[in-house]
Amino acid sequence: MKISVIIPAFNSESFINKAVESALSQKEVGEVLVINDGSTDNTILEVQKIKDSRVKIYHHENKVNKGRSATRNLGIIRSSFNLLAFLDADDYFLPYRFENDLKLLETYPRSEGIYNAVGFDFINSNELNEDLYTVTKEVKPEELFLGLLDGKFGHFQIDGLTVKKAAFEKVGLFNTDLEVAEDTDIFWKLSLLCNLYTGIINHPVAMRVVHNNNVFYRKDVYEKFRYNMYESVLKWSCEHKIELDVIDRILRRIWILKHTDEVSLFEEIKYWWFLCFLHKRIFFSVLSIKYFPIIRRRKKVFSFLY
Repeated sequence: MKISVIIPAFNSESFINKAVESALSQKEVGEVLVINDGSTDNTILEVQKIKDSRVKIYHHENKVNKGRSATRNLGIIRSSFNLLAFLDADDYFLPYRFENDLKLLETYPRSEGIYNAVGFDFINSNELNEDLYTVTKEVKPEELFLGLLDGKFGHFQIDGLTVKKAAFEKVGLFNTDLEVAEDTDIFWKLSLLCNLYTGIINHPVAMRVVHNNNVFYRKDVYEKFRYNMYESVLKWSCEHKIELDVIDRILRRIWILKHTDEVSLFEEIKYWWFLCFLHKRIFFSVLSIKYFPIIRRRKKVFSFLY
């Protein structure tokens, strides 16, 4: 089985060569699709220096910038093989990245994807960092989503995912409305509808490069958009007829977040109204009552009764 590696690239001239070469070094890779997201530096010139017929360069129409989701989506659409992997342009694969994945895909015929541990390469530090971005234990596919939702056993990162192209026919493509957390959004959707199996989780198969120009340090950006990802998964779950118990758990996580923001009752009611109208399955279910803020705050609002 050959693999299509999709690399979204925006102003990555300092890193892109290493990323592409790390993908080409894997014997299982049949093509490397570099999707230019409107770069204004020498990113594409650097890629063109690599003389390998497996490297393919694509651009958005008029070579505009559309963001990571649209860029990865173009790669999925343009890919030629039935297995896909993603690599950010400033990251790189380690040797034997896909060897175990292919074994697992053969071992579990119903599997639709494998996730693995990813390490961190802090290029502005000389210290060795042994932290892993990983799920901390082997998880049954049917238990994966709720574990990820509650953070019970860690998370996984996109450089460590190998997935069948057909999986995107089930869940859809990356959400282009999300500026950040679009990878978590697609992971959660995949874990709800597809059979994802645990791969190598005790050492990295790829390295995430952390530097001053990437979003790793931008906690303000993640704070600004953290609700958007939950809302995306919630609406998608309703549309794809995910069990009401699971939708209940998603709503529970959203309201836990909302309570930490310490907003007024009026603001909570406004947000409840917004969530109920994301999809009729929420509005016309017991969940609309269960999560109505006055119901949830009844002991505080009507303290004189308790």
